[in-house]
Amino acid sequence: MTRMLIIGPPGSGKGTQAERISARLGVVPISTGDIFRANVKGETPLGIEAKKYMDNGDFVPDSVTNKMVRDRLSESDVENGFLLDGYPRTVAQVEYLDQILSEGDEKLDVVLQLTADDEELVSRLLGRAKETGRSDDNEAVIRHRLDLYHEQTEAVVAQYADRGILTQVDGIGAIDEVTDRVLQAIEAAQAV
Repeated sequence: MTRMLIIGPPGSGKGTQAERISARLGVVPISTGDIFRANVKGETPLGIEAKKYMDNGDFVPDSVTNKMVRDRLSESDVENGFLLDGYPRTVAQVEYLDQILSEGDEKLDVVLQLTADDEELVSRLLGRAKETGRSDDNEAVIRHRLDLYHEQTEAVVAQYADRGILTQVDGIGAIDEVTDRVLQAIEAAQAV
């Protein structure tokens, strides 16, 4: 059983790698970004609220995100493990996730951080914006999201490093190469 999260700056390949890791390990992928986008597309109350923040490149407030994650982690398909993508992003969310997991006498097994150079990420995300037409991928918003990542999410990374469950992997390269590095890193982390 594997309970893990994948973390990294916007454009580092988290979503792609999360799908591949989930398939290989047989765990459920849980992407807050996908859930937000589905709600935006469906124009649900959560989607309307989330879109205001997403369009500016801001994080959706913890109160909305925490409830959504708690609900998702209570579903039966996560009993054999999960891979969280996009949560937690703040220290407050780390504490909330700890609370959710402790209620089920569970904890995270590994935290995988994909690393990448900011300029490479800007280039990647601008390319993705042209392909997909995502409204939250213009250069000003991308740079704002990277700044937020460095300001808030790096504190999350530090907490997991202090716990000894952080594994860092270079997210730059061909998708298959990154997947191979990721799977080797997870295997090494779980062997400890």
